[in-house]
Amino acid sequence: MNRLPKVASVLILVFSISIVSLSINFANAESVPEWVKNTALWYGEGIVSEGEFLNMIKFLIENKVIVLDSIVEPIPQAVNSQIIIPNGNFDVTGAGFYSPLNLEIPAGTTVTWVNDDSVPHNIQSIDAKGKVIQLFNSPPLNTGDRFEFTFDDEGVYKYYCSFHPWRVGLVTVS
Repeated sequence: MNRLPKVASVLILVFSISIVSLSINFANAESVPEWVKNTALWYGEGIVSEGEFLNMIKFLIENKVIVLDSIVEPIPQAVNSQIIIPNGNFDVTGAGFYSPLNLEIPAGTTVTWVNDDSVPHNIQSIDAKGKVIQLFNSPPLNTGDRFEFTFDDEGVYKYYCSFHPWRVGLVTVS
């Protein structure tokens, strides 16, 4: 006999929760204007443009019918990039340029120059007039050697090999 009132209480509780959740869903559907429902239907049928549909979504967001959670900006991760000094880079008439010739990267990127040529090279930072500046300058890099520099500030950075001054490259940081 004690069991019957508990079962009845549980059934009444489940029924009450069901009624409340149905009324909440009904209330949410009722808060959506009829023109919004029609626009969504017409977009699905191809009657209205994507622009009209997106304007409707914008209206819903601005009027808090649709509530978006705050967007969390991703934490910037360390970025690495590479420039290859290809074989044949030492030859004036050769086609061996830095690869890539203009590396475009975000601020905070560490660039690694890799000497894949059969002769030594170095990396010398230069100003707009071609004069060496003390920003990033490598020792001689033998075949397989690497040199790294992290670009923290935006700008266009020029460099060249002082052994082979006809080879000039750029790093563009944004």
